[in-house]
Amino acid sequence: MAKLSLVFCYFIVLVLFFTNKKCQATESCEAVGVYKLKRGDLSLKFTNYGATMLSAVIPDKNGKLADIVLGFDSVKDYKTDNTYFGAIVGRVANRISRAQFSLNGTRYQLINNDGDNMLHGGPRGFSEVIWKVKSHEVNSHITFTYNSLEGEQGFPGDLAVSVTYMFVGENNLVVKMKAKPLEKATPVNLALHTYWNLGGHSSGDIFSHKLQLFGSHVTPVNDRLIPTGKITPVTGTPYDFLQPREIGSKFKELPDGYDINYVLDNPNPEHLKKVAVVSESVSGRKMELWTNKPGVQFYTSNMLGKVKGKDGFVYSNYAGFCLETQGFPDSVNNPNFPSQVVNPGETYNHVMVYRFTAD
Repeated sequence: MAKLSLVFCYFIVLVLFFTNKKCQATESCEAVGVYKLKRGDLSLKFTNYGATMLSAVIPDKNGKLADIVLGFDSVKDYKTDNTYFGAIVGRVANRISRAQFSLNGTRYQLINNDGDNMLHGGPRGFSEVIWKVKSHEVNSHITFTYNSLEGEQGFPGDLAVSVTYMFVGENNLVVKMKAKPLEKATPVNLALHTYWNLGGHSSGDIFSHKLQLFGSHVTPVNDRLIPTGKITPVTGTPYDFLQPREIGSKFKELPDGYDINYVLDNPNPEHLKKVAVVSESVSGRKMELWTNKPGVQFYTSNMLGKVKGKDGFVYSNYAGFCLETQGFPDSVNNPNFPSQVVNPGETYNHVMVYRFTAD
């Protein structure tokens, strides 16, 4: 009987040891929590599930506070969400055609989750995993980390990833995304998939928001939303936001709404470039976006349908807009697009800066 108890105890120790090793490797045993950042009148909440932005409460021109981010009341609702509300998406954001690509002579078959294609890193991309909270100061920043293992969703090599949300000044939010491949080259294209409505998350559609977007070309797509490989000018098309105009002003010419990658003018990976300015007249809120990436996906939440969100409000199509700075979609299969491949010894750096004002 004593020998049996000893064997049983040894077995338990082994189970705990290997379970702990697995937790350390995947971060999957990290507890899910909600974390707050606050400075002045700007207040944000995040969760380490998907390194997701849950809310952004900012004042309007009269000082009235409102949450301008679409989402859910409970973190558990994000676990069954298919909208990617506020999440960090990757290892490769946007679509990869036929869920496959070749790199250094090897063909990689990924896990498809959008017909035959891969969308936002697959069915268990970075938006669907639990990140580790590396550091958190309420009035300063929060940093999430995740170790993506070789073969995850079909991608090559281990990848160490971090995302930091931080304040700069009173009304600037900086998002820094970094990734380092450990032993193999791999494509990396992270994006923040926040849905914004400057009138407040429950204020209705975003048609009257004015947008200026500093991209004079787009990458057209086929009926499966895969880029054709062409780069075409926006002049004379509904995609032209080079001068400020209401988002809904040309919906008659584009009845399905916007869901396309803009080629940003004069990109420089070493410097920040203004991407867009969005304003809403009733609240007076304005948001500027800057980045060091070459593209931005402009999406007008065309496929929300009816999603029950915060405070029981039901989000319909066009209830929010996304501006996801990124590399070009399906770059791994388009050699004329900027490469997304990151080699060992290199670091993927992606910076976004949001500047919020109201007048």
